Amino acid sequence: MSRPECSSLESVAVFRERILSKLKYATGKDLTSACKHDWFEAVALATRDYLVDNWEDSALQIDRSEQKRVYYLSLEFLIGRLLIDNLSNLGLMETAREALAELNVDLQDISELEPDAALGNGGLGRLAACFMESMATLGVAAHGYGIRYEHGLFRQVIIDGWQHEHTETWLDFGNPWEFERSEAGYTIGFGGSVSTVQAASHGLGRQSWQPTETVRAIAYDTPIIGWKRASVNTLRLWRSRAERFLQLERFNAGDHLGAVAEAVKAESISRVLYPADITEAGQELRLRQEYFFVSASLQDLLHRHVKHHDIQRLPDMVAIQLNDTHPAIAVAELMRLLVDEHGLAWEQAWQLTVATLAYTNHTLLPEALESWPVSLMERLLPRHMQIIYLINAHHIDMLRAKDIHDFALLRSVSLIEEDQGRRVRMGNLAFLGSHSVNGVSALHTELMRETVFRDLHRLYPNRINNKTNGVTFRRWLYQSNPQLTSLLVEHLGDELLDAPERLLQKLEPCAEKSSFRKRFMEQRQHNKQALANLVQSWLGITLDTEAIFDVQVKRIHEYKRQLLNLLHCVALYQAIRNDPATDWVPRVKIFAGKAAASYYQAKLIIKLANDISRTINHDPTLRGLLKVVFIPNYNVTLAEVIIPAADLSEQISTAGMEASGTSNMKFALNGALTIGTMDGANVEMSERIGTENMFIFGMSAEQVAMRRLAGLDMSAEIAHSQRLASALEAIRNGVFSPDDPNRYAGLVEGLQYHDRFLVCADFEAYWQAQLRVEALWKRPMHWWKSSVLNTARTGWFSSDRAIREYAADIWNVMPGGSGKLGE
Repeated sequence: MSRPECSSLESVAVFRERILSKLKYATGKDLTSACKHDWFEAVALATRDYLVDNWEDSALQIDRSEQKRVYYLSLEFLIGRLLIDNLSNLGLMETAREALAELNVDLQDISELEPDAALGNGGLGRLAACFMESMATLGVAAHGYGIRYEHGLFRQVIIDGWQHEHTETWLDFGNPWEFERSEAGYTIGFGGSVSTVQAASHGLGRQSWQPTETVRAIAYDTPIIGWKRASVNTLRLWRSRAERFLQLERFNAGDHLGAVAEAVKAESISRVLYPADITEAGQELRLRQEYFFVSASLQDLLHRHVKHHDIQRLPDMVAIQLNDTHPAIAVAELMRLLVDEHGLAWEQAWQLTVATLAYTNHTLLPEALESWPVSLMERLLPRHMQIIYLINAHHIDMLRAKDIHDFALLRSVSLIEEDQGRRVRMGNLAFLGSHSVNGVSALHTELMRETVFRDLHRLYPNRINNKTNGVTFRRWLYQSNPQLTSLLVEHLGDELLDAPERLLQKLEPCAEKSSFRKRFMEQRQHNKQALANLVQSWLGITLDTEAIFDVQVKRIHEYKRQLLNLLHCVALYQAIRNDPATDWVPRVKIFAGKAAASYYQAKLIIKLANDISRTINHDPTLRGLLKVVFIPNYNVTLAEVIIPAADLSEQISTAGMEASGTSNMKFALNGALTIGTMDGANVEMSERIGTENMFIFGMSAEQVAMRRLAGLDMSAEIAHSQRLASALEAIRNGVFSPDDPNRYAGLVEGLQYHDRFLVCADFEAYWQAQLRVEALWKRPMHWWKSSVLNTARTGWFSSDRAIREYAADIWNVMPGGSGKLGE
């Protein structure tokens, strides 16, 4: 099959006329007055018309076939720019390019004006976006549900090396892809009280919640199209609005601010992604956000379901996937809706809830599993707290009925944490309320069974399963790296674009051909030059494109160990200065990523990266052999430039702490070699790609656990490694911070005496792995052979494969629009 292009003269003319029509009637401009942004909007709206045509067809097909629907609830959807994505999947890329060329407009220029939607932070949100595209490609009828953040995650600005959070204004010029659905609005309550209402017919009581505060959830729909117009699904995002925009009496009385206070409070729910939760007010806003989007989504999908089916058929026609613990309140909210609103008996409602809900866990970090103070839940969501108490009581009673009386076990699996203030364990709630609990890599899933859900796993041994993450090759190969895509298609045929999972492996013989390796290297060189141009333009730093591009781009967190990489920067810097006669391999260290606004240590790591960068890049004694750059405001668009340019992919988290990772897959797909620990999906990547084509180092998850039991004082390790000791001493003594020599004294002290993430313990192994990197780089035939094999052997890590597994094992749906499995 060939790529879906429709670039005949007739279709180009039609598309050109559609663009001109949108330019005139949507933007009010003509050829002489239109600016670049007007052209972008006109092209986006013309493209959207094609989406809508396919969207309607998909909706009719779903209704006619009575397909089971999948609802994907996620606090993040990191969708990135959509113009090129949509044109590519519609098969209109060349058509649009030619139509615009006839109008003297460059498609690439105007596509770069599209803002990067600030609806996510990292891998969690990007996975949700990949899954939405894959579900549309595979014909799985799906809705994504989230929040339409007005500002989303902050825009990162680096000032004097420090991260500053600025407002992300991605909606300043509107969003041409979305449709406001004012008619699809739902009331969301907070606070108030719960009373018992007697039913006249049989005298039984039911609970009635009377909230003291209500907000309105308004839907905004974005069509998500699959490859070659396979089908179009819907991403429905909720915006919060007050029931009353203005209290006119207060306004007329002169209280102009108080008159809009209610509206400001309501709209703050969908204002910003991940508000800082170090204060009680921040925690309350976070809980409001989670309940707001969960309640609106469940009300919406139940409304859609009961129009066509009896409520009893909910698990037959609906699958709800909770993307991490953020939407865990869905367990209590679905019970409330079924019992209080639809009048079902408790036992029946619980059976439907468990059969319908499934939960994906993305982390073993206790803080990320979320727990909320009971006092906050009782005040903000009193009916839900009642329901959680009831779920817990029924669960404990059931265990005791099975003759399970171990007090420690019962406390462990309880929904209420009693040890450090009474808190609701949202991870336990999601586990109990779901029929499936999946991890996102084989190692992560096994560690879930052994650690955070150990006791629940003992009670429900068949509930936890693994679904290793994947990435969409349409975005992370075809669009991000057109040079490599063209090379692959030339050798494997156009069918590759439709079946990369199966056909990429046929590239392996090419790894032995010098002519292919040369062209593979040349496409990388093209991408490295593009990244070097961006760095020069943004930061004024000149990069040597013949050097190894050594890349670590991801959320800044101590467990991801950017500090380990930075210590290597310092040790390498010192080694080059001390021994200039050695045949050093030129290297460019590239960092990017955001730190949570309230995470001081992560922000200090960013400052250290910039301090090291400034010192190293201005030291003439290095002769350009080492450069360090921190690229600000990492997002999807920036990733699409960095990843195809990488030679070395840093995946160096403390073993047992990274659930899966997806950047590791994207880098390998584009031919970068991985230096990493046996953590997350690195384990499965090493099995499929081969450890001989990666640089694996460091302790295993089991060894990490044993080392932590032995203590976190790293004085012996530091004394054993002169290069580590020298690097730490330079940082401690202010070599990289002469303006504030004590800036990093606490950081170094923490590494020496309380190294929670075992940076020092793994340093020597990391150094040796980096020496293996340099040795292989000096043997270009072997380097590029391994690079080709990384691409050839990454086909399994496709989000299409992951979605097929979810569909078969969890959702009981059949990809391709043929209904449910087994029907």
